[in-house]
Amino acid sequence: MTQEQSARLLPQKPSRWTKILLNRKVPILLFFLLELAFLVFSYLSLQEHFPSIILWEHLLSVFTFFYLLNRSVDSRSKLSWIIIIALFPIFGTALLYFSLADLGVRRLKKRLEDATVQASDHLSTDPEVADYLSQSDRQLQKLAYFLEHSPAQFPIYRDTEVTYFPLGDDMLPALLEDLKKAERYIFMEYFIIDEGIMWGEILAILEEKAKAGLDVRVMFDGMNEMTTLSYDYIERLHKVGIKAQTFSPVKPILSTYYNYRDHRKITVIDGQVAYTGGVNIADEYVNKRERFGHWKDTALRLDGSAVQTLKALFLTMWTVTGIEDKRDVEYYLQEKPQQRKSQGFVLPYGNSPLTYHKVAEDVYLHLLNTSTDYVHIMTPYLILDDELVRAMTFAAKRGVDVRIIMPGIPDKQYAFDIATTYFKALLDAGVRIFRYTPGFVHAKIYVSDSQQAVVGTINTDYRSLYQNFENGVYIYKNLEVFKIEQDFEKTQALSEEVTLESLSKMPMSHRLGGFLFSLIGPLM
Repeated sequence: MTQEQSARLLPQKPSRWTKILLNRKVPILLFFLLELAFLVFSYLSLQEHFPSIILWEHLLSVFTFFYLLNRSVDSRSKLSWIIIIALFPIFGTALLYFSLADLGVRRLKKRLEDATVQASDHLSTDPEVADYLSQSDRQLQKLAYFLEHSPAQFPIYRDTEVTYFPLGDDMLPALLEDLKKAERYIFMEYFIIDEGIMWGEILAILEEKAKAGLDVRVMFDGMNEMTTLSYDYIERLHKVGIKAQTFSPVKPILSTYYNYRDHRKITVIDGQVAYTGGVNIADEYVNKRERFGHWKDTALRLDGSAVQTLKALFLTMWTVTGIEDKRDVEYYLQEKPQQRKSQGFVLPYGNSPLTYHKVAEDVYLHLLNTSTDYVHIMTPYLILDDELVRAMTFAAKRGVDVRIIMPGIPDKQYAFDIATTYFKALLDAGVRIFRYTPGFVHAKIYVSDSQQAVVGTINTDYRSLYQNFENGVYIYKNLEVFKIEQDFEKTQALSEEVTLESLSKMPMSHRLGGFLFSLIGPLM
């Protein structure tokens, strides 16, 4: 099979209507229409009982409000739910209790907990590293302690070479070269896979390696079957010798399972080399196709001890998604990567909405709360909870240089409009905000004080922080931290600063849209 043929395992793309139906705004619209239809029906068919129906709706709303106020939920999420229930008392309440019931999730959660415990048995901090941190760097030691004592037990490593790629374009040649060098196995887990030049080049190598007897595995989020791929794409990959699975394939069953998406981007090669970052496998991520101007993304290559955690994250999700085989996890995790001499520390970690919720946000908060000079951020989306708002504004008010780079050309206008509702509070506190003029920023970067940084898949929004499976890499006192900061400065030089004056000149439609969508932002 030629590379050109490999790029097209799929005869055609899903329809535009399929993508529209999967839009997160659609359920809210449907609930509105159902509520409206119910009220019209009640008024026309049950006129004499209509006042009683309205009274019972109000009582239901009040009861649900009290229930919400007594739950341990972020205040902005509570506000969003209160608004939904106030507008749609019956169907809004039904949606709330349905989401809290987690129908169809209990089995997934149990499998994930078991797989996490099994994988964590093979993850531990080197005693020499632990001793060094306790004696020499208590601040880092406390962060390492927190992550190692999370349910997944993420250790901190030395002996790992780190390479930072400021663009997906830079990452792809290195990734292809490492894939060609694979001798035993290749594991790939991605939120999006789309057929094209990038996937065609990768797939040609994967097919060749599978034919040579390597264990080649590909896992992608189930939404791909409704958007970029097809329902039978797994079978298509199996036919060319590649083991493949989808996370949470979309099926016609009533479940909250679908709200949790696998947003990770991980490649592990022979347990020694790993890639992660914001780059999915689609042509726009490496600027082979233009969608929203120039696509600014970032990635990391790890070579050494820290690859063990990313391998564990992949195997955990693979076990949860497919047929459980504990020997599979044991077989691959008992083998440790060869150490590579390098400066500083590397701490890969994951975020799960089911088992170790809010790890990702706590790492971001750590950077904001411990920085003394600057915190520089790149993110495509900015939908903040109260903790992040306070952390960003407090950092700026105590003299820390807080800057945020966002897209100049958003991929989702409503998401950017929501972000603008936070701008005034941030600007008033001294936070500086920039828009990347050439196009779209998809990078997820936090870099601070020339000594610590995070690169990964985690957006600064509710979906990444609360609802998705994510991963990131915390880097400390590594030379690549300086390269990350240099990249931030170069990106800022291509960006336009947002001011209170420019904010006031936004079109009224976007300002109004941002305000309305922000009311339900945490639920989108």
